[in-house]
Amino acid sequence: MKILVIEDEKKLSEILRKALTAERFIVNLAFDGKEGLDKALKNDYALIVLDIMLPSMNGLEVCTTLRSSHIHTPVIMLTVRETIEDRVKGLDAGADDYLTKPFGIEELFARIRTVLRRRKTTESNVFKIADLILDTKKHEVTRAGKVIPLTPKEYRLLYTLMRQTGAALSRHNS
Repeated sequence: MKILVIEDEKKLSEILRKALTAERFIVNLAFDGKEGLDKALKNDYALIVLDIMLPSMNGLEVCTTLRSSHIHTPVIMLTVRETIEDRVKGLDAGADDYLTKPFGIEELFARIRTVLRRRKTTESNVFKIADLILDTKKHEVTRAGKVIPLTPKEYRLLYTLMRQTGAALSRHNS
């Protein structure tokens, strides 16, 4: 599973990357809000870990923009802002969880597991990679807004690949 970490503190970003990679996640890093937003809009992530205080665009703006762009990737805000008002702002911006610094890596992992468990029970019927969209309700695949006719076998194969983005698959996964 791919995780995007948007954090301007490079030392913390590297610590998170190493810890998450050790847990078998694929980790992409972004060091400012605009770079993070761009990556989140262009790629499919299982989770985004997002700092609030970022250069170029703060984390609240990033989260709000993601949600208004219909990106429902779970977001865990990771920040030094710890007042109730700050937490409410983060959650109202669209975050799924909120963790204040300093934090224990075990607690972050527990929150990641919780958010990912929730995602599995509320998983979307739309899978998106760049401009390729597979809608399981409509049983339709589009690319750049144009419908792509697929045989049932092609559709099942594409569904399996898109559902397991970033994972190694065998013939038995389909």
